[in-house]
Amino acid sequence: MSELYPLLMRPLFDPRPWGTYDLAPIYDQRFQEKIGESWLTGNNCKVQNGVLAGTSLSELAVRYKRELVGDAPTDADLFPLLAKFLFPHEKLSVQVHPDDDAARAIGQPCGKTECWYVAHAEAGAEIGLGLKDGVTREQFARSIQDNRAEDLLNWIDVKAGDMIYVAGGTVHTLGPGSIIVETQQQSDTTFRLYDYGRPRELHLQDGLRVIKEKVTSGKVNMKPWQQIGENGNRLQPLVTSLYFSVERFDLEEAQEFDLRSVEKSSVQILVATDGQAFLETPSSEPVKFSKGQAIVVPASIQKFTIRPERCVQFLKSYVPGAGNSEPETSLG
Repeated sequence: MSELYPLLMRPLFDPRPWGTYDLAPIYDQRFQEKIGESWLTGNNCKVQNGVLAGTSLSELAVRYKRELVGDAPTDADLFPLLAKFLFPHEKLSVQVHPDDDAARAIGQPCGKTECWYVAHAEAGAEIGLGLKDGVTREQFARSIQDNRAEDLLNWIDVKAGDMIYVAGGTVHTLGPGSIIVETQQQSDTTFRLYDYGRPRELHLQDGLRVIKEKVTSGKVNMKPWQQIGENGNRLQPLVTSLYFSVERFDLEEAQEFDLRSVEKSSVQILVATDGQAFLETPSSEPVKFSKGQAIVVPASIQKFTIRPERCVQFLKSYVPGAGNSEPETSLG
C-alpha cells in the first residue's frame, strides 16, 4: 500500500510589481508588498499536512514517481502541472513562453502551454492574446522599438467563468481587474518582450525566436453544466488539451470520485475558488480545504469523496491520456 495521502499545499505568495496588497476575495489578508501570484503546486511548494509536511512537490515526485504523478504524465519524476492564482492590478509585461520543441532546443525539459480560468472580473477587464491577424514577427519587433507593442495584440474582454487557452508561442498579457486561476505545464520559462517602460530585463532575442504568428489560443468554447446524480451537484468541463484537463465543480452535497476505470492514471489537483469542504478517503484522515487552497490527490488514490460544508466550488485538473488535441477557441 502506498504511503501517500491527500496533500494540502501551502500557498507560496510571489511579489510582482503589477500585483496588489489586498488579495480579497480569495485570501482574507493584506500584505506589506505587492503580491502578483499565489503558487499552489509549483516544484518548490510544500505540503502542509501529515507526516510529509514541509516536503516540496519536486522532492515527492523524485521519491514516489508514478505513485504520485500517475501513468499519463511523460516524466515519472517531474510533477506535471503548476496551478496558481494571479492578481493583476496593473498590466503584466507582454511576454511569450516556448512550446515543447522550442524549450528543448535551449535545454529545458518542456515548454509552457497554459490556461486561465477567470474566477472574478470587474467590468472592463481584458487580456491581450496573440498578434492581430496579418501581423508578422518582424512588424511586432519594430513595434517594441516604437513603444507600441500592445497595439498589435488582440484585446479580449473577459468575465467570470471564462476559460482562456494560451498555447506555447503565443504573445500575451493580462490587464487589470480580474483574478485568474492558471493551470500550466510545470515550467517557468518566460521571455519578457515589452514592459511599458518599467525597468525590468527584456528577453528579445529568445522571445522573438519562439513567437508564433498564428496560434490556436483564445476563449475556449465550453460545454454546458452537467448535473451529477440526484443531489444538485454540478460539473462543467472547462478545457482539455494534450497537457491538461480542467473541470469545474459546484457541490452542495457529498460527491464520490472513482477514477479506477480511467485508462491512464494521473495526479489530481483540486483548487477551491469558493466555500470549503473535506476530502475523505478510506485510508487517511479527512483533509479540509478552503477558498484559495489546493489539495494534491496522488495517482495511487483512485477513490475519494468531497464533503462540502454547505457548498464548495473548485477546479479539478489532471493530465489526460493520449489522443487529445487542442481545444476549440475563438478570439471573440
